[in-house]
Amino acid sequence: MRTDRIFSRLEQEPHRPCGPSPRMSRVRLGLFSVTVAFYLAIVVAVLGTTWLVQLDWQVMLFRPYKQWPGIHSFLDAFVVLGQRGPTAVLVAAWLGWRSWRQRTLRPLLALAFALLLLNVSVGAVKIGLGRLGPHYATEIGSAELLKGGDIFPSGHTANAVVTWGILAYLATTPLARRWLSVVAAVFALGVGATTVYLGTHWVSDVLLGWAAGLVILLGLPWCEPAILRAEAFVYALRERFTTAGSRLAPAPASSPTGQPVSARGKLVGPRVPAQDSGSGNRSAAMPRATDEAHAPASRY
Repeated sequence: MRTDRIFSRLEQEPHRPCGPSPRMSRVRLGLFSVTVAFYLAIVVAVLGTTWLVQLDWQVMLFRPYKQWPGIHSFLDAFVVLGQRGPTAVLVAAWLGWRSWRQRTLRPLLALAFALLLLNVSVGAVKIGLGRLGPHYATEIGSAELLKGGDIFPSGHTANAVVTWGILAYLATTPLARRWLSVVAAVFALGVGATTVYLGTHWVSDVLLGWAAGLVILLGLPWCEPAILRAEAFVYALRERFTTAGSRLAPAPASSPTGQPVSARGKLVGPRVPAQDSGSGNRSAAMPRATDEAHAPASRY
């Protein structure tokens, strides 16, 4: 579909707000502060090889996937709800339809901002700490940090929190926000627990993934001014290209009398009926009968 059709659809009707933009209220700010403190506490506990690392090893050596093998195939498919690619495409399709119906780019831009912040923040911690996963652990009781891994925090878990939680964040009614919050919580908790069951993540990886995703969602209202500026920039950029295209298009020429010029040549006068091809130039040189009839009689 052409982009001009998309923008014409967005501009077809007056702007419909897709719900009030969430503000950083005192409650939200308090939850944000608690989540950040929880995030830092998990990092410190893993760096210090405390009881949390011992819990990681106990669960890993318990091997839940061997204790309950009957649900392995189901959970192996369920964990896809936390993969960045499939979930981003699915949620982006829904939010794209929302943007189409509500004549605003804010839902898609909010998702883009949330995923950008998530990838930057989670990716930086993963690379910086370099923790190995349970299947690649080398020393029992060790935190397995700074060994070239990229498992801490759990990207599946954090992505599930943000990707499904953005639907509740953008909900237009309180009832929809409550239901979508429940759905997002079920998916986020389920994906995190599934990664522990499959043995792809430590328990502390999942705890930090939940915290990382909540930090993004709770702090997203601070990005609302940037989202609005990005939306205005997109429309301004589209208007600039549209104006430039109209300037480059050739304007239809006109004759001195105001008549449009044919594409084959300029209009130099009124069209004269075509002469008989057999008469040639001789007929053109001879006076017409009507002219002779009206000529004055000779005096001689």
